[in-house]
Amino acid sequence: MKDETKLVTAGRDPESNLGIVNPPVYHASTVLYPTLDALDQSRKRREGGERGVYYGRMGTPTTFSLEDMVCEVEGGDRCMVYPSGLAAIVAALMSFLKAGDHVLMVDSVYGPTRRFCDTLAKRIDVSTTFYDPTIGAGIADLIQDNTRVVYVEAPGSQTFVMQDIPAITKAAHAKGCTVIMDNTWASPLFCKPFELGVDVSVQAGTKYIVGHSDVMIGTASATAAAWPELEVTSRMLGHTAGPDDVYLAQRGMRTLSVRMNQHWKNGLIVAEWLREQEDVIECVMHPALPNDPGHQLWKRDFKGASGLFGTTLKPCPRVALAALIDGLQLFGMGASWGGYESLVLPQDPNAGRTVTPWPYEGQCLRFHIGLEDPEDLIADLDAGFNRLRAAM
Repeated sequence: MKDETKLVTAGRDPESNLGIVNPPVYHASTVLYPTLDALDQSRKRREGGERGVYYGRMGTPTTFSLEDMVCEVEGGDRCMVYPSGLAAIVAALMSFLKAGDHVLMVDSVYGPTRRFCDTLAKRIDVSTTFYDPTIGAGIADLIQDNTRVVYVEAPGSQTFVMQDIPAITKAAHAKGCTVIMDNTWASPLFCKPFELGVDVSVQAGTKYIVGHSDVMIGTASATAAAWPELEVTSRMLGHTAGPDDVYLAQRGMRTLSVRMNQHWKNGLIVAEWLREQEDVIECVMHPALPNDPGHQLWKRDFKGASGLFGTTLKPCPRVALAALIDGLQLFGMGASWGGYESLVLPQDPNAGRTVTPWPYEGQCLRFHIGLEDPEDLIADLDAGFNRLRAAM
């Protein structure tokens, strides 16, 4: 089946739910057993790693439905749901790292992932080496005897640098390392990490899976070989997501294809327009643009693009930047992304890099292009840039 069909059909079981189309929301902690034998059998199944309804924290049919949907589309063997994207990231890293281990972390990684490496990982005696995202097969030269995890994120946060994932996974597996990928930007629809050799794929489902800026949730999918470690560690950390949040994420998945294709289309239209504003724009960072340095990798490994990309302005005074941003009518200024609404957020790539300095002096802006008409978004931006020019 094509992905669009999987999104509609996966994780549904009307015959077990009185013919109801959408899986019901189970609010559960305690699960009762009718007999001692039934309790014993349940314990044996759980100890054997069999999925089932044993206790609310271990999952319910609501949870299983979302996990099955993500696995079906992303291509993993099993999936687990978490209360946030960061919870999924930390659980995945903790699953394969112990005291004395070493992790290779891409320099353009999501900020909270970097902070985990700089804080909690250090406290448990795990060392980190940040590496150039464009290193490709050269990652082999950085792998140490105690390297256990190689972490990739494509495209990278803030600057949208692409990585050669197949080359990195090949080198990492040759040295016995586990490869974890943050696949949030592309969603399970537009990137299939397991086809690229990844062992564990994490996502902030808060973004495109949910799609409406109203739920915090994360997912981690794994190969059959990587799943046992991921499951054991995640259970021990006590991760569980609330049933109403899981249901909303499950509902968001049903429309993922329609939304993602529109984000892709709208994002490219706006990015191409921004690229034409050469008097105020230094560069536009969007791997789906033909002139982007990572375009060929994106074209080879991805099936589409999201609505998230970056730009760098030519140097301008703060008053001009404020004139641009403060007067925008259709772009909110806030963290997160992936919802139906458009956003703009000033960022400083230098603040989150240690290996690959950012070469531009102007302000970096991250745009998320929502589901509004792109002509309206461009008109709003055009007025904003005219205000910027006037304030220069």
